[in-house]
Amino acid sequence: MAIYLTKEANRCLNCKKPMCKAACPVATEIPEIIQMFKAGETKQAGAKLFENNPMSVVCALVCNHEAQCTGHCVLGRKGEPVRFYEIERYLSNTYLDRIKVPEVEKKHKSVAVIGSGPAGITAAIILVMHGYDVTMFEERCYIGGMLHYGIPDFRLPKSILQRYQDLLVKLGVKIRPNTVIGTALKIETLFADGYSAVFVGTGVWRPKTLGIRGESLANVHFGISYLTNPSAFQLGKKVAIIGMGNVAMDVARTAMRHGAEEVTMYARSKRIAASSEEVEYAQLDGAELVFGRAVDHITPEGPVFKLSIFDEDNRVIGYEEEMEQVYADATIIAASQGPKDKLLLTTEGLEGSERGLLVVDEHMMTTVPGVFAAGDVVHGSKTVVDAVREAKIAAQGIMNYIESL
Repeated sequence: MAIYLTKEANRCLNCKKPMCKAACPVATEIPEIIQMFKAGETKQAGAKLFENNPMSVVCALVCNHEAQCTGHCVLGRKGEPVRFYEIERYLSNTYLDRIKVPEVEKKHKSVAVIGSGPAGITAAIILVMHGYDVTMFEERCYIGGMLHYGIPDFRLPKSILQRYQDLLVKLGVKIRPNTVIGTALKIETLFADGYSAVFVGTGVWRPKTLGIRGESLANVHFGISYLTNPSAFQLGKKVAIIGMGNVAMDVARTAMRHGAEEVTMYARSKRIAASSEEVEYAQLDGAELVFGRAVDHITPEGPVFKLSIFDEDNRVIGYEEEMEQVYADATIIAASQGPKDKLLLTTEGLEGSERGLLVVDEHMMTTVPGVFAAGDVVHGSKTVVDAVREAKIAAQGIMNYIESL
């Protein structure tokens, strides 16, 4: 591994205008990190990565590198790009357990962080390392949000999330598991109890329905619900999945690992929303992809599809009259997610978009003063690194807001 990483690092051209950095949502100093690695400054490089992106070790594992750093490396135009994420993974993984609690002046101001996904973890780390008292409220047993309950262990080991929990505790973050804000406790309760600001990083957990007949049948499930606890489901041998995004790929690969023998994903068009890397892994595991199928309804025997008609540019321009019944033991709908509405319903003045996402300003503050938000609950289901980028802005906005009180 060491020889391989060194060879990768030596291939870096150290570009004056690095396209890899420009394509990274958090502008990771990729050439500089590589030069530090080559100089043997691994601890310093790990520290620089963590300071810029507290979720660096996670991003190195689950980011869509083809759309970001790797996909924009100039060497990739005529050959193989530098796989920086391999170097980042080593540096970040090594540094995560070496982080020391910084000696900072205590602000004696408290911030409530609702949700412990990548946005919540990022905001909590930044705030506590700047001297603020942070309490994290998590609805479920374990921290991580979608990282824990939405990404399979073979892509993101749960042990990494346990290390993050250990780090949060070491830094002084107080964690309240199995605690929902928006029911017995509300945002107004948090302010009444002395919190100076609130950060919302609750993600998107409500499965998107298709509005078709058959979604409530016993043989039909939603992708995010399945990924939360696959062992609780008895899917049978033949599984049909509606959708071809990253969640669909995770569902397919997980189902194959839990006894399914035939897994097929269906899409109405010829477009695949998932990254090419995830598609390749799903196919390698044995999943099949079928295009030109728009689900019309679902029966106890499986989904019924309309057959798409394409034009010369592969755009769907209509459907054939005849429908196709696909026989499957289980049908899983993996068509994205939306936010739950507990906070909107219980917080006066908190505004959401038509999709139920929280409305924020350029500092990530919502329509309620002192309440900030970032991640999927603001922009919908996107990537870990996008959540980190917004959480950094929100953390700075929180600090500026509290200091202005």
